Amino acid sequence: MTDIGVRAVRQGARRGAARIGAATPPGRDRAVDALRAAAVLGVVLGHWLVTALVSDGRTLRTASPLQHMPWLAPISWVFQTLAVFFLVGGHVATRGYASARARGVPYHQWLTGRLTRLFKPVAAVLGLWAVAALALLLSGAEFGTVRTLVKLALSPLWFLLVFAGLTAATPLLTRLNPLWPLAVVLHVDLLRFGLGGPSWLGWVNVAAAWTVPYTLGAAWTRGELERRRAGWVLLGSGAAATAALVAWAGYPAAMVGVPGEGMSNLDPPSLAVVTFGLAQCGLALLLRERLRHAMRRPVAWAAVALVNLSAMTVFLWHQTALMATTVTGLLAGRLPGLHTPPDGLGWVGVRLLWLPVFALALAVCWAAFRSFEGNGGGRGRRSRLVRSHRPSDRGAAAKARHV
Repeated sequence: MTDIGVRAVRQGARRGAARIGAATPPGRDRAVDALRAAAVLGVVLGHWLVTALVSDGRTLRTASPLQHMPWLAPISWVFQTLAVFFLVGGHVATRGYASARARGVPYHQWLTGRLTRLFKPVAAVLGLWAVAALALLLSGAEFGTVRTLVKLALSPLWFLLVFAGLTAATPLLTRLNPLWPLAVVLHVDLLRFGLGGPSWLGWVNVAAAWTVPYTLGAAWTRGELERRRAGWVLLGSGAAATAALVAWAGYPAAMVGVPGEGMSNLDPPSLAVVTFGLAQCGLALLLRERLRHAMRRPVAWAAVALVNLSAMTVFLWHQTALMATTVTGLLAGRLPGLHTPPDGLGWVGVRLLWLPVFALALAVCWAAFRSFEGNGGGRGRRSRLVRSHRPSDRGAAAKARHV
């Protein structure tokens, strides 16, 4: 591309960013959107880095570099960002519910609107994979391979079910102290690990664990987390508790599930992943002012806004992009970093080179299925873009003026 072409692209990007900035209410708390975008992209990159589909003849099986290189566990500390997503989700939902009540909008109407936006993109994923699975089986693909692909493709849906349940319970969670669900997780782990209780008890934590950051988001709405001290307390206590659980209580260092490992911090959630989430939430709260300052830059804000407009599409289709690349690559043979066992740093280096290819495949999915997100049209997309989040203060829930 010539210098003139590069300048034209840059000028076009600046004009587009300026239009997005002009469509954004001046009172919007852009740090909320920045945290949500970081959480979504963290999950996407984390899956692309630690999920491998190894080719064994005609079969694809899942593997993880954390199986062979457990010292890479800090990667999971960076990219396992679900707690931040639930923190932001709880904050936005409780503010939105308070605003709806102030405007006289009934609960069922508020909930229907939120769940419609949440689940509408799911129909496209389920439809495509139902057809794809049937086509693969009819073409003679191994059942184990098809099961692996479908399981990975639909794995993000567990998150949506939990998030939908918490959203529905927002009126009950608005004032709930996060220490209550934290106590539930603590006692469940004490029973199943310390006292030899049944393993199925762990599934209680699927709801309780993610209620902790969700109710922290409600506390943010109430104005209880505005002081930096709150962020430091969460960061320090969460990090110390997590270190103690890993060092002395036998919890895995990886904050994601590792195939073949006897215990997982995420499936179902453990006390360690909850305390780690507390530390993440504390760090997120401490970064709010810096993010608000950074989001004053038009291009940075435009990038964050565009991610938020397509957050569900990116989240739901990123595993499909990974698998589409992997399966297509088989036509060229067994490719390093894509079909080979993740058993060394060489694999990690090559996998990093595959990330742009995964991103390109995700861009294709985004172009094909973005219309399922929101209302699917320009008016719906604009309404999401200009939705306002104002920085919290005491009593903000009653004064908020955003959807």
